[in-house]
Amino acid sequence: MEHSSLLQRISRILHWVGELTSRSGTAVVATVLIAIFMIFLGVNGFPGTWETTFATVVSAITLIMLFVIQHTQARHQKVLQIKLDELIRASPRADDLLVHLEVAPDDEVLEREKEQVAHHEALRDEPELEVVEYNPTRQL
Repeated sequence: MEHSSLLQRISRILHWVGELTSRSGTAVVATVLIAIFMIFLGVNGFPGTWETTFATVVSAITLIMLFVIQHTQARHQKVLQIKLDELIRASPRADDLLVHLEVAPDDEVLEREKEQVAHHEALRDEPELEVVEYNPTRQL
């Protein structure tokens, strides 16, 4: 149980970092800090050790952000997939075989894609499409 709690804490921290770094203010702060660092480098004659340290820190931050973004995007994708699966499951006319299609073999995914393309092309080829007006008071 302790291991799971640790992973949940790490996940929350990664999501917090992802939220924090996605704000426009964070980009402004980073730009200002880099500008200040460049001014200090210029004033001190661009010492090589400072440049190396800066490059190392930037590389480390980039690598960490790669994992933060991957973690948050994977979770968002899972949540979105669950929501879409629920919509498919709840719709009586939906094809239940589409639920969890993302784990299906490649040939099945390609076949489903071909079916969807053919369906949409058939809709485009119809001479007249039925116009349906939006009526929020109408019961389905």
